[in-house]
Formats: sequence, structure tokens, C-alpha cells
Amino acid sequence: MSLLPQEIIRRKRDGATLAEAEIEFMVAGLTSGAIGDGQIAAFAMAVYFQGLNMAERVTLTRSMTQSGQVIDWSGQDLPGPVVDKHSTGGVGDKVSLMLAPIVAACGAFVPMISGRGLGHTGGTLDKLDAIPGYNSTPERALFQKTVKDVGCAIIGQTADLAPADGRLYAIRDVTATVESVALITASILSKKLAAGVDCLVMDVKVGSGAFAAHMDMARELAESIVTVANGAGLPTRALITDMNQVLGRTVGNALEVAEALEFLQGNKPEPRLYDNVMALAREMLDLAGLDADPEAALNSGRALETFARMVHQFGGPADLIANPVLYLPQASVCKACVATRAGVVSAIATRAIGVAVLAMGGGRRNTADAIDPSVGLSEVCALGDRVEAGQPLAMVHAANNDDADAAIAAVRDAVTIGDEGRPGDMILERIPEVAPS
Repeated sequence: MSLLPQEIIRRKRDGATLAEAEIEFMVAGLTSGAIGDGQIAAFAMAVYFQGLNMAERVTLTRSMTQSGQVIDWSGQDLPGPVVDKHSTGGVGDKVSLMLAPIVAACGAFVPMISGRGLGHTGGTLDKLDAIPGYNSTPERALFQKTVKDVGCAIIGQTADLAPADGRLYAIRDVTATVESVALITASILSKKLAAGVDCLVMDVKVGSGAFAAHMDMARELAESIVTVANGAGLPTRALITDMNQVLGRTVGNALEVAEALEFLQGNKPEPRLYDNVMALAREMLDLAGLDADPEAALNSGRALETFARMVHQFGGPADLIANPVLYLPQASVCKACVATRAGVVSAIATRAIGVAVLAMGGGRRNTADAIDPSVGLSEVCALGDRVEAGQPLAMVHAANNDDADAAIAAVRDAVTIGDEGRPGDMILERIPEVAPS
């Protein structure tokens, strides 16, 4: 068998099934730089059009995992399982901020390596960066110490974890090959396997604010991730959850942190957000073999204390919980986006909501852009809400009046007010752990 990049590209272009050695060769060249961007881009495009079968996806995932360091938790003497969750992203998706401390308070250990915002979707790390002093890229020793001492740690990906994924993703991002289910699967799972977790629960979002706009694509992605993960030795389940409206009542980094703190304090969390967090927590604990009640961990205050300890361990203020308004940045301008007619919120173009926040500076147009953590939306309406003319659909938090007015127009256009509407179910489907055929 000839291990030449152009021959491997040609074979995949023509629909052949690649051998393990061919995939491993491409990943080795991807990691070392021996294979140039043009050939990697061609390989990604060939995979985009021809796909990879489940065995090929397992090999690609394992090879990308082994392209860098793999964290070993066995030397930490942790008295419980190491578990994680990953979301495909959405608008207002602050679930990790509550989920990690809740599951940790139940006896699991959660080393959560999260990402930054991508397009219209917010990133967990950008939310945490709204907390003054919080170090989202700590040294490995502090990361592992925090997991052991606190029970959870939410940080960003380091350069030594699955470096092949970092280069491949950058090439995919500029060659219109991001939307390959096979490559998305390997990208997500290579990082999770490199983190050394014992089991994983996926939250695959579907709807107008999700990467997967339709159920068929969400199901294909969820089944691919679950099958490949289990084939690579990582017990994994998935929930397919609704993203046809904002998750919770806020969008924007500091505002979402504030909502997460309210949630952990038990202050009337938005029902869909509560359902999403608790469903994921139960799946994580069950898959990890822990008989624990996440609601008890929340209601007792143990989860709140865990979150506070994690923030302080990574350099954040010790009294954030008691005094969030002293630390979380607040926008200069706050204006209401009001309904122009009475009726029921019947549809929300959720992606447009995310784009409106991005346009105010709450996300990045380019990778080098700085984020304004103070901007965003609060008190966002939900499907099924009855509103009167002049009643706020959302409160807009902006750096200036022009940005606020532009966001008001965008939000008003994104919300359809009709004669009827309903929230819809939060948890749409469950994909149990399976092995590849």
C-alpha cells in the first residue's frame, strides 16, 4: 500500500474505505506539518463529500487523540469517577456553569475542557472570562489539583491536547468543510479522550439556534458521536435537546454568569434551563455508576459552594457569590425591546438573537477580536409567552445607544408574535451507549 498523501486523497475522493495505516499516516503528517495545508484541505473536502464509515471515524479519533498528551488521572487517587459533558452549542447555553458543580457535588470529578464562542453561539470560556481574575488557561498541575480538591474545573484546551485537531479545525474553518459529521465527531471526541475521562454525555442541540437546524442532522451527529466514542473505549450517551429559543432568559457573557449564579442559589431558574441541566446531570451520574440526587446537591447549597471554590481556586474573587454586582461588568446602556402588538410569542429566530449579541461585541467576528463581556440580552421572552403591546420582549444591554437600537431592531425582527404558541419539549431524544458494528 502506497502511503502518499495524494494517493490517500484520491482513494477517499473516489469513495474508497481507508485503511488504519492510511488514516494514521495522514494524522501524523497533519501533526508534524509534513503534509501541507493544501493536501489537508483536499483530504477534508474528500471526507466532506464521501464521508467516513464508523470504523474509519474510530481510527481518525484515536489517532488525533494520540497526536498529543493524554491526561492520566490514575495517579491522582480520585475517590470517584471522572466524567464530562459536551454541548454542540447554542444561544444562551450556560449549562456547564451549573452542571459541572452539581455533578461534582454528587461525588464525581469533572475536568471540563471547554471552548470559546463560535459564530452566533456563545462559549463557556468567554462566560468565565467575564469573572475578574479567573484563569481559564491554567497550568496542568493547577488544573489537576483543582479537579481533585474541588471536584470540577472548567478550562480551555491547551496546545498539547489533540494538537492534530487544532490544525485540522483551522483548515476546515476556511475551506467550507466544518459541516462534516465525521470530522465533527473526531474533533469533539479526540479532545475528550485526551482529557482522560471515564465517560461522557453529549448534549446535541437542534433548532433555529443550533448548528443542527433539523432533527435528522442532530440525530445523525448524536449517533455518530455515541457510536464512535464507545468504539474508541469511551462510554458515551447523548441527549438531543431543543434550541428553537434562547436557553434561559439571558444571552451575553456576564449576564449568563449572573443567571448561572441565580440558578445555583435556587432563585426560580427558568424551567427549560432547569430541565436541561438536571437531565444531563442524571445521565452523567447514571453512566458513572453513582447513586446520587442532583436536585439535593443543588438545593443543599453544595453545588453553589463547589462553584465558588472553583472560581477562587482559578484566581476569581472569593466573594463573587455574595457580591456579583461588584465584579460582573455591566453595560453602559440598557433599553427595552418592546412588542409592537399583543399576542403570543409563536416563533423565535434564535440564531438571529445570537447574531444580535455578537454584533454588539458579545462575540467575535474574527479570531483576534476582543469581547465586551457586559453586553447582551436579559429577560428574553420564550415561546408561548403572552405579551401586550409595549411590553418588553427583552432588555438590551449595550455599550452605546446606536448598538442598543440596532439590537432592538434585530430582536424585534427575530420574534414572531401570533395568536398561539407553545414552549415545546426540552429533551427531544435520548441516544444510549452503543458499540460500532
